[in-house]
Amino acid sequence: MPASGPSSGEISGGAASSESKYKVVEVDNHALDILAQRTDLNFSASFGNAGAGTGAEILGIGDMVSVVIFEAAMGGLFSSASGSLGGGTKTATIPEQPVTTDGTIQIPYAGEIRAVGRTPREVKAAIEEALAGKAIEPQVMVSVVKPMSRTVTVTGDVVAGGMVPIALKGAKILDILALNGGWKGETFDLFVQLTRGKLTRRVPLQTIVEKPSENIYVRAGDMLTVTKDPQTFTAFGATMRNLEVPFNAGELTLDQALARLGGLIDQRADPAGVFVFRYEQPGVATQLGATSAAVDQPIPMVYRIDLRQADGLFQARRFRIYDGDIVYVANATAGELQKFLLLLNSTVNPAYTAARIREFYVN
Repeated sequence: MPASGPSSGEISGGAASSESKYKVVEVDNHALDILAQRTDLNFSASFGNAGAGTGAEILGIGDMVSVVIFEAAMGGLFSSASGSLGGGTKTATIPEQPVTTDGTIQIPYAGEIRAVGRTPREVKAAIEEALAGKAIEPQVMVSVVKPMSRTVTVTGDVVAGGMVPIALKGAKILDILALNGGWKGETFDLFVQLTRGKLTRRVPLQTIVEKPSENIYVRAGDMLTVTKDPQTFTAFGATMRNLEVPFNAGELTLDQALARLGGLIDQRADPAGVFVFRYEQPGVATQLGATSAAVDQPIPMVYRIDLRQADGLFQARRFRIYDGDIVYVANATAGELQKFLLLLNSTVNPAYTAARIREFYVN
């Protein structure tokens, strides 16, 4: 008979075959408890959440530094006498300069001053010490104009990409994205990829917004990439619509997925044959009785939910759909019989009609 897919018996029978590569799990409360342990990739477990600012500003290579030198009296190295061109002054501003690759800055009459790894106050003390005896009681002010060594690179579907400085108090992922004007699109369609050194992780933006533990502190040199990647599932079988369906939400459960499909087709669907096909995490699949020769590789699983029972509706409410899942509703046995009778009728009726027409003309 023509069909949109395998029957419930064929799916269960295929799993029982010695050559089967998938496992069929009858969904009950015990299975749902195991599925609740399924863990998605996350930032907090991969990177930790340390990184809050200490209040100390440590200079690094590339930081743009401004230095102002004050003298106690006019007529010194960095000041002009009263009545001279400009009216006299006790201060001098050194042009902004970056901390060089060897970790120093240049100060006239003081030479190279070590800056990298020091605070502005420590650099100030070093300059004053170097100028002692040369300038008139020098007092120095050191400030970081552009903290280029403490930046995060932001790219992708954001309002404005670029290098964003990290505040002294520290900054979290959403802080950095907000400084760049936020993101483009809906949160449930966007993912944030964080690269730190050789490690990269990708987490839905919706998760970061809803779970404070995932809104971790960034570190200097991190790269944040926001990408649009709508989550979808695919529907086949005896549902009102067969198509690829976007979540349009952060999370989706099976009852919500079936509702978006318009429900089951009364004349065809087997309510006891609602299946979800998925490549499952090895740890979860093993607890559900699956075996696989491959280590740390997703295992093909088929979950069966019986909607003939009232409990099945509650279980469908607890059963979470993931990106890439296939929701399949098998045809009922009566539906197969009905298709057979319709096919038989379409074959017999034309022959019977032709015989009657031939009899009419002969007689």
